[in-house]
Amino acid sequence: MRLVSSFAAVLLASASLSACATSTATAPNPGAVHRVPVFDAARISQDIKTLSDDSYEGRGIATPAEEKVVRYLSEGYAAAGFEPGGPNGQWTQDVILNRFTQSNVQASLKLGDWTLPMTQGREVAISTRRPAEHVSLKDAPLVFVGYGINAPERQWNDFKGQDLRGKILVVLVNDADFEEPALNTFGGKAMTYYGRWTYKYEEAAKQGAAGVLIVHETAPASYGWQTVANSWGVSQFDILRQNAAAERVPMEGWIQRDVAVDLFRRAGLDFEALKVQARSRDFQPVSLTGASFSTEFDVATNQVTSHNVIARLPGTTHPDETVLYTAHWDHIGMGEPDATGDRIFNGAVDNASGTAGLLELARMFGGGPRNERSVVIISFTGEESGLLGSEYYAVNPVYPLAKTVGGFNMDSMNVYGRVTGLGVTGYGQSDFDERLAAAIQPQGRTLVPDHENAAGTYYRSDHFPLAKRGVPMAYAGSRGEFRDAPIAEREAARAEYGAKRYHQAADEWSPDWDYRGMIEDLTVFYDVGRALANGRDWPEWKTGSEFGPVRATTASERR
Repeated sequence: MRLVSSFAAVLLASASLSACATSTATAPNPGAVHRVPVFDAARISQDIKTLSDDSYEGRGIATPAEEKVVRYLSEGYAAAGFEPGGPNGQWTQDVILNRFTQSNVQASLKLGDWTLPMTQGREVAISTRRPAEHVSLKDAPLVFVGYGINAPERQWNDFKGQDLRGKILVVLVNDADFEEPALNTFGGKAMTYYGRWTYKYEEAAKQGAAGVLIVHETAPASYGWQTVANSWGVSQFDILRQNAAAERVPMEGWIQRDVAVDLFRRAGLDFEALKVQARSRDFQPVSLTGASFSTEFDVATNQVTSHNVIARLPGTTHPDETVLYTAHWDHIGMGEPDATGDRIFNGAVDNASGTAGLLELARMFGGGPRNERSVVIISFTGEESGLLGSEYYAVNPVYPLAKTVGGFNMDSMNVYGRVTGLGVTGYGQSDFDERLAAAIQPQGRTLVPDHENAAGTYYRSDHFPLAKRGVPMAYAGSRGEFRDAPIAEREAARAEYGAKRYHQAADEWSPDWDYRGMIEDLTVFYDVGRALANGRDWPEWKTGSEFGPVRATTASERR
């Protein structure tokens, strides 16, 4: 993306001078920070440029590009002074996955004499993560089940005990509070895990459904239809499961909102009125009488091995205790060409930027005095396929989770300039809030809670599999108004990314990016992490966090 020339001039000057960020004292051990870290904007830019180059083919997992990524990262971590941190002295941890590639997709809706053939990527986006050679669903009945949630602790059950075996569940995006936050049934505007598409597919499998069609709406999904079409139009992956038939439905899909509205109308139902009814605990599933869904597609299922890249800097006095930094290296690879003919989804911001951040943090830690605790950096695979690399690591940790002090996850970092705040996704969960707030004060920034996070970001990145197993994880990044001119151009560039580049082929490196805001964030993560690495503190979950009880079960292992 090209911004105005004044913006570019600021950028080039910043990169050529190797941007510096002042180290800050962080609670609770400010004396642990020994030096002023220097982050190199030009080096960050080069890492992003390389990793998002067309030759990396969108960093699809289990493709020839993966080997290039692994080599680039392991060589980068080694040059920074880290040692291989994977099992058996390797740079990588094998992540064994099933890959599902669908082809020859046919789908249709039928009601009486009306039939609507649907095209993959246009009216529907269909896939599967259940081992099979062929999926065939013929005239499966459709049932609207509201938000598709079963949450006993909230006295909420959208299924009401109905027999849904063999049926297609039509569900809404997000959870019931999105449209009416005052209900506060699911904590207000901020999405819970119940609002995530991953949950809806998992719960449908428990109900014995044949498939799911999530009605796509841009606002509650937080992304447009093209993002869905791109993400579900390529191969899907899943970790190996002992009983995949019980955990996955045969067909996972999305349907365009206008198509769903028309279908409901033809079935004598008012889609908007049913959306309102779905916000109540009293909601009852509604059959789309006379309507059915059919689909057939071939599935090539094969087992592949992808890799988490793990680097470690052993601690001097407490090497068995680990401070963690994470980001995902993968993106969605190559798909259907866009309007310009480009079919490589380069993933420059998402997440070559976070990956470049890890490399730069490794250089900072590797170039300074050794820490008392170990620092481990993990570049996860499979995030775009459902947090698979981080889930695999959380189930098969190389370093015990009980003695993992805490960590920082970075996903899609700020490449547009300095801002007024640091946004904390999952604010109120742990005392990382206070540690981060202390670290940003010398930068003149303020902490921005995510109380209104309707996109459910806390459940959408690689910190989550670790957090739900008790490891305190900070997930934070630039938020707020820009602090440097040209303000309007920076705002436009940031907005354009969300509207037109996220999960699009247009997510490409730009020479005009301003890394000063990213460097401020990296400085905070470095300072807080270094204080932990040279102290005896263990970050704590706050009272009321659902992750606190999990952590408490291993309290005796931490001294």
